[in-house]
Amino acid sequence: MFDFTAYHAALARVRVLEPQGVVTRAVGLAVEVQGVQASIGDLCAIQPRGGGDEILVEVVGFRDDALLLMPFAELRGVDPGSRVRRVPQPPLVPVGPGLLGRVIDALGQPLDGQGPLRDVQWVPLRAAPPPALNRPPISDPFVTGVRAIDGVLTCGVGQRMGIFAGSGVGKSTLLGMIARGGNADYNVIGLVGERGREVQEFITQQLGPTGMQRSVVVVATSDQPALLRLKAAWLATAIAEELRVANSHVLLLLDSVTRVAMAQREIGLAVGEPPALRGYTPSVFALLPRLLERSGTAAQGAITAFYTVLVEGDDMNEPVADTVRGVLDGHIVLSRRLAAENLYPAIDIAHSLSRVMSAITAPAHQAAAARLRDALATYDHHHDLIAIGAYVPGSNPAIDAALALHPKIQAFRRQDQAQLEPFDHTVHALDEATW
Repeated sequence: MFDFTAYHAALARVRVLEPQGVVTRAVGLAVEVQGVQASIGDLCAIQPRGGGDEILVEVVGFRDDALLLMPFAELRGVDPGSRVRRVPQPPLVPVGPGLLGRVIDALGQPLDGQGPLRDVQWVPLRAAPPPALNRPPISDPFVTGVRAIDGVLTCGVGQRMGIFAGSGVGKSTLLGMIARGGNADYNVIGLVGERGREVQEFITQQLGPTGMQRSVVVVATSDQPALLRLKAAWLATAIAEELRVANSHVLLLLDSVTRVAMAQREIGLAVGEPPALRGYTPSVFALLPRLLERSGTAAQGAITAFYTVLVEGDDMNEPVADTVRGVLDGHIVLSRRLAAENLYPAIDIAHSLSRVMSAITAPAHQAAAARLRDALATYDHHHDLIAIGAYVPGSNPAIDAALALHPKIQAFRRQDQAQLEPFDHTVHALDEATW
């Protein structure tokens, strides 16, 4: 039998010629290229004619015979005629338990100086959500350690909640409390579009060494290109999915969905999409359900997810907030008024809702939460009358009861960020605060 070993060795040394294209145009964030055969989602590399490192780009669209590419870095040095080649390997990202305790960027590269990643697998970035009929019902409470959530907005294992807040109202602090107090096996935290200063502060002050040991942090700061900010959200979701496959309970925290939507808007406008609502392109509203539906329960394991929504001008009905609220299983609203009154966490219970609470809590727990809501609603409705001293005690039994309970309810709602409550303590405190 003929020995082909020498021929195989010779073939391995052969450099296959790669078809290359050239940059013909760059407008805003998009680069037009001709001469390269590639599909949407493929990776390419641009070699600046003046020298320097190649710039990685992704195909996001096409116009006539030209490909539209978006960069992962600045396009410094790129000019008409710069050579472009298709990167042969598909875009893969690292997943697996080897990521625990690590901080990585949107491409899966370590940022923490702890050396290369180990014990990881490389998988495609995007996958389909679990089929609807393969999702078991939510039946167990998810304990956050935050009294206002566990008591009145009880979440379930596998539930997807939104945290809606303006800037500077305490959403990062609340996320840190949930990450430390949550009864999940692992935490996956995506910091998308954050200030560079806040990343280190969240890891050291909010998460802490204990929380970091069972966490993976994916970071794409506000100064990075839109494509990286978008990919950070997909990567955090993919890591959580892989951990869920091992029949584990994963807590996914994504801060913030609004900045993911803004990144998609930048990409959509760059490739010629028409703006629809408040400048957001149609692709934004197609992207959000695909991203948010990937968490939740599955045949094996569950992902309990909290997505923050940075509402513009404290408008809870702006397009992104309205879309996200319609997809998720509940919403937690943080109030600037409560924060100004030094009531932290500044959760506006009256405007917040957990859609699964009635299925995972005992009737006595639900009754106590209803009493708290009633007392708060009565007090807020007559607040002006009470504040100016015009209310005469004894005129209305409901107002009298709300006034008597108000100090206890406020004490129940106010909680130091270092103080995390067990679930049974929260239920007991809720009952005491409403009698």
